[in-house]
Amino acid sequence: MAILLHNATLAPMVNGYGLTEDGAVAILDGRIAWVGRMCNLPETLVSLPRHDCGGRLLTPGLIDCHSHIVFGGDRAVEFEMRLNGASYEEVARAGGGILSTVRATRAASEADLLASALARADLMIAGGATTIEVKSGYGLTVADELKMLRVARQIAAHRPLRVVTTHLAAHAIPPEYADRADAYIDEVAIPSLHQAHAAGLIDAVDAFCEGIAFSPAQVERLFRAARALGLPIKLHAEQLSDLKGAAMAAGMGALSADHVEYIAADGVAAMAAAGSVAVILPGAFYTLRETQAPPITAFRAAGVPMAVATDFNPGTAPIASLPLAMNMACTLFRMTPLEALAGTTTHAARALGLTDRGTLAPGQLADLCLWDARHPAELSYRIGATPLHARIFGGRLDA
Repeated sequence: MAILLHNATLAPMVNGYGLTEDGAVAILDGRIAWVGRMCNLPETLVSLPRHDCGGRLLTPGLIDCHSHIVFGGDRAVEFEMRLNGASYEEVARAGGGILSTVRATRAASEADLLASALARADLMIAGGATTIEVKSGYGLTVADELKMLRVARQIAAHRPLRVVTTHLAAHAIPPEYADRADAYIDEVAIPSLHQAHAAGLIDAVDAFCEGIAFSPAQVERLFRAARALGLPIKLHAEQLSDLKGAAMAAGMGALSADHVEYIAADGVAAMAAAGSVAVILPGAFYTLRETQAPPITAFRAAGVPMAVATDFNPGTAPIASLPLAMNMACTLFRMTPLEALAGTTTHAARALGLTDRGTLAPGQLADLCLWDARHPAELSYRIGATPLHARIFGGRLDA
């Protein structure tokens, strides 16, 4: 594939937006070969087939670095319960929450899980996503966790998406392991990790460190097993309380700590020292009607990179649109539109440990978004509207 995209306003996401009027991007063999103003186009690229972008905004393709789109059933009834006064923890302790999705996911076939995941992937594509992360965590047996991961791996074979898969067996404690979380780590989480790694099904390992899930000590045992296999780690941390999980994970070199509404100064400092990304998930904050916002100002001051993701899941974040997540991050948490776009491009790539996407630069994958917009702030400004004109995936227009 060879094409020259021209007559575009470029937002390369290098040194801020890096806005470039009358910009062009040359693509060869699925990667960016050159970026700059059209007047500076090298002679060697003049003969490339051209596509006129009509002055539209061209950005890196969006990256959703935290999602749970493989699952069975839905949890609309729990949404109603919460509106009638039940807390997230009360719903979970009553047998709802994650465990209700576990029951539906265990009962579903791989074909059914794939069909529903592809429908959700289509919604993410419509919002400009070109790379998504997909977690397991609703099986909670060795066999069902592997089933979920096989489904996640299949998504990219059916849709123009790059999919990063994450092992999240330490997501909740199933009823058969009630009050035996340590046994669950030893008998399900770690064995499923080894089997998934041997089968080539995972790219990273995650866990839910919270009072209703797993303690920092239990997560650390799982993470040591992951690191022994050479797998990167990340953590659902400090969503409901400050258990110091983010600091523990950062100390082990975690790619990211996600949610982090209740993180304290020591956790922020640990993340800054480790270079871990704070993944901001406003969809869950919004759905749960939380009041404790993540410490955006503290992250800024410490130089902690902030990603933004949907957390697309059936219970606490039934949101598929990255532009909507960007708007929420700005409106609810006072992130800037620049931070929100960096959070779904450059910093989202960093949260997944990826260096070949997230900016418009030579050598990067030619996964781009062309927007019916003139300035990047429009992507965060609009509520519920996605001004996507076209995606370029692997150098192919409107993939």
